[in-house]
Formats: sequence, structure tokens, C-alpha cells
Amino acid sequence: MRILVTGGAGFIGSHVVEHFHRDHEVVVLDDLRSGHLRNLDGLRHDMVRGSILDPEALETACRGVGRIFHLAALVSVPESVSRPEECARLNVEGTRRVLEAARRHGANKVVLASSAAIYGDNPTVPKVETMTPEPKSPYAATKLEGERLLAAAAADGLSTASLRFFNVFGPRQDPASAYAAAVPIFIRKALRGEPISIHGDGGQTRDFVYVKDIVGALTHVADRPDAQGVFNVGYGRSLTIADLAQEILRLTGSSSTVTHLPPRAGDVRHSLASADRLRATGWKPTFELSEGLARTVEWYRAFKE
Repeated sequence: MRILVTGGAGFIGSHVVEHFHRDHEVVVLDDLRSGHLRNLDGLRHDMVRGSILDPEALETACRGVGRIFHLAALVSVPESVSRPEECARLNVEGTRRVLEAARRHGANKVVLASSAAIYGDNPTVPKVETMTPEPKSPYAATKLEGERLLAAAAADGLSTASLRFFNVFGPRQDPASAYAAAVPIFIRKALRGEPISIHGDGGQTRDFVYVKDIVGALTHVADRPDAQGVFNVGYGRSLTIADLAQEILRLTGSSSTVTHLPPRAGDVRHSLASADRLRATGWKPTFELSEGLARTVEWYRAFKE
């Protein structure tokens, strides 16, 4: 099968490419806005360098594809606030164009990378897909609109699914990028023996999920025509930021100290997924959180910046 991964040179996208590259023909469409060619080293693929907004690049990438994993997006919340029109163009108009191309070329499934940011700062946990969305940023709002576009396409006969990722971590997540999250930042600092800074008291909880289980969820729903609609992807277990830092210190054997900074305005206190809807389709994670963290630490230990 010919498979398209938009944003395939990015952190999560490159793991999707890695999953398929030995047994399928994989096409990557990426303008390298936030992705890196090094993420695809050693992975067999056809590279189309361009934006999902570039009609010619999109047409080239979509020819003959059976499945489309749509991960290309503007993913920085701060950047979405400073550039809301650009965010809307990439995440909404770009998704609309991907869906139109999927129809033209006869793709049988489109799977969208969505986000738990759609739930906003609603304190209710765990998050379930039936909760009223409360997006608090242009990024979250555009991801919600992308889900609606996929739902409309499904009503017209195209099989679609939107996966709301919770806190994804794993190899190839760039700790130096504008999109860096706690796990890669903490690991890099621990390996360097630098202080690890936590905003607030560290009691914030997150549902951290290893990237290979994200890929497993993406491929699972792609394989099942009846798996349509919106699904949370998380472990359904929470970990405090303070405990995350301590676990990374243990795994790295680091002597780094932990320091506390003032709380960040608008920081959600607790985030936890209910993945019951996805599990009901037959999906289950492969990794324990501790194993995913250990594998991630080993990758960063070997990574040469």
C-alpha cells in the first residue's frame, strides 16, 4: 500500500514513517517548518518537500495513496497566538485541502493528529470525548475545526478518524525547539547535570504517552473502517511534573538539582485521558510509561546534537 504522512519529518510523523517503511511505499510531505530531515535517516520513503497549502506538492504526494496520516500543522500554541491567521490557514485550510485531495485520489482513510488542548482548562478529569470543547488558543480552536472537517468528510463517505493526543514523548522530540515539552527538556538537562526547572510546585499532573503507542493508535484506527470519529489517546494514568523529574533523575543517574519557578499563567493543573472509546475498538498500549521513559533516555544519551 502507498501511504502518505504529512508532516512526516516531524517528531511523531517520523515514527509513523518508521512503522511502515519496510513493508509499504511511504510518501512524506513536509516543508521542514518544524521537522528535520535527520529524523528520516535510514527510513525508506519518497520525499515531497512542500506545504500542504502548495497544490502541486499536495497533488504529487497524494497520487495513488490508500491511507493518509495528517500530522502537518502549526503546533506551537504561542506562535498560534501571535500568528492566528497563519495558524488557521495551515491547520484549517490545509486540512480541508488534504481531505479534498484524498477524495480526488481515492484514499480509503484519513487520520488526523488532533490534541487534548481542545478540552482547554476544564478541571474535570478524566477527559472524555463527549465533553464540550473549550479551546483556549488559536491552535486548539483550529484542531477542533479540523476534527469538524473530518466529520463532514465522513458524512460524505470518506472514512476518517481524529485522535486527540495527550502528552506525547519519545525519541526525536527536539528539546531545543519552540515546541519542546517537559520530557525532552528534563532529560537533556539531567544528562548535562544542569538544574531542572519546574514551574509552580510540581503538583501538576499529566497523562504522558510514549510515541510508539501513539503510532499504534494511529495505525489501529487506520486499519479499521468502523473506527471513525474522535478518540482520546493516553494511558489513563497521571504523573506529577515533580515525579517526572525525579524519575528522569533516577534513569539518568544525574546529580542535577530541581528548582522551582513561578507558576505559568493559564497552566492546566490536571490533565488525564479516558481512552475507553479507543480501547473499545480493540486498541491497547504496548508500553508502560516507565519503559517508554527508559527508552527515551537511552536515545538522548546516544543522540549527537
